[in-house]
Amino acid sequence: MSRYRGPRLRVVRRLGELPGLSRKSPRRAYPPGQHGQARKKRSEYAVRLEEKQKLRFNYGLTERQLLRYVRKARRASGSTGQTLLQLLEMRLDNTVFRMGMAPTIPGARQLVNHGHVTVNGGVVDIASYQCRPGDVIGVRDRDRSRKLVEQNLQFPGLAHLPSHLEFDKNKFVGKVNSVVEREWVALQINELLVVEYYSRQA
Repeated sequence: MSRYRGPRLRVVRRLGELPGLSRKSPRRAYPPGQHGQARKKRSEYAVRLEEKQKLRFNYGLTERQLLRYVRKARRASGSTGQTLLQLLEMRLDNTVFRMGMAPTIPGARQLVNHGHVTVNGGVVDIASYQCRPGDVIGVRDRDRSRKLVEQNLQFPGLAHLPSHLEFDKNKFVGKVNSVVEREWVALQINELLVVEYYSRQA
């Protein structure tokens, strides 16, 4: 299954607020489609599926990529759900987004893919690169890159910079100080339901 490229507000109406996917708010409060306003009882599977879809669409992952992250989180020590969220939050595209260099995660992914972002002084164009504590994230030293980020910084996607990051708006340089804490994850999600969803799939 390839990455979703359709209408983003349609997904937001169905799944609720996804800060990484879109900055817009839907005008209608009910889900899209012919039966959007009909109240129907959701099965346990449907609830788990919805939480999984929230994670997938917010971080812009394919099903295969998300499954890979779940397996990686299972192998790590500690809570699988929390480790999964940390792995996703520490991706380079999401880190760039959280620093305010891009309005959305797809926008941040484009910045990274087009070679506008540096990590520890070298250009990194892989959006899934896992940032580690101590990494210095910067903007490539050329006019086009700096102008793009300058425009984006005027309208950041999220108002607050998470505690594990720091960013200097004058120098366009940020630093990862630690691994993200659970309360700083911007997405409203029950990660245990995502883990349960995949435990039943395996």
